Amino acid sequence: MNPDTPILDNHLHLDPDHGQGLDAVADFANVGGTHLLVVNKPSWTLGVEVEDADDFRAAFETTIEVVEEATEVLDGRAWPVLGVHPGLVTHLTDRGFSPEAAGELMQAGLDVAAEYVSSGAALALKSGRPHYEVSDEVWDASNAVLRHALALGADHECAVQLHTEATDDLTEVAEWAEERGLPAHRVVKHYADGRLAGPMPSVMSEKDRLETAAEAGAPFLMETDFIDDPDRPGAVLGPKTVPRRVRWLLENGHDEAVRRAHVETPAQVYGIDTGSG
Repeated sequence: MNPDTPILDNHLHLDPDHGQGLDAVADFANVGGTHLLVVNKPSWTLGVEVEDADDFRAAFETTIEVVEEATEVLDGRAWPVLGVHPGLVTHLTDRGFSPEAAGELMQAGLDVAAEYVSSGAALALKSGRPHYEVSDEVWDASNAVLRHALALGADHECAVQLHTEATDDLTEVAEWAEERGLPAHRVVKHYADGRLAGPMPSVMSEKDRLETAAEAGAPFLMETDFIDDPDRPGAVLGPKTVPRRVRWLLENGHDEAVRRAHVETPAQVYGIDTGSG
């Protein structure tokens, strides 16, 4: 039996050409999932070696198209989240770009993503910084990219999802956002633990993390980071996970936490109404 509540996976990827694509959406919907935030896959995973800002459009357009198709499958709907994966900096420097030039290209890619937000074709932006060890020069360039994304979020009045290092404290990043006019609650740390200082946590849907988030009583989101890559089965959580974890939370008396994660927080962060589709 499906829970009588909207269910949102805040961060997953769909690859209609090489992965499960709409089959993953159907799996999500069949166990009660209603809403999705679909993040474009990193450009290099789609075989795109970016040279200029327009090269990012292929990944963005693919995501927008599959989101439109996913909405037809869901009782609710899906939205695109577009941006530049922070790991791109390493792919570019490995190809001979300087850290500064790599960062400038990534910022230009974010400018293109922001065009889609401005037109209403996308809901939010995606950026971040490497979660692995890099040189000081790459770190500085990556933080410049991240700050640029926050400024774009402020300019376009949209949320920004971040892929960062594992941490429970991103207060400094939240301060960067506030300085640029983007409220800290509209900055979302993807792949978060159950507690986070600074931005909004998008909690990986593992039971221990979710229990921590539910008991904290603070706003949070739920995600799988499903990567839809047939070469990496089981790398992260599958598309059925969020609905199943919602059921588990309800069975354990966390009704208010479910409402926060799937109705109240999405409205606060993205301005979306999951309760009415």
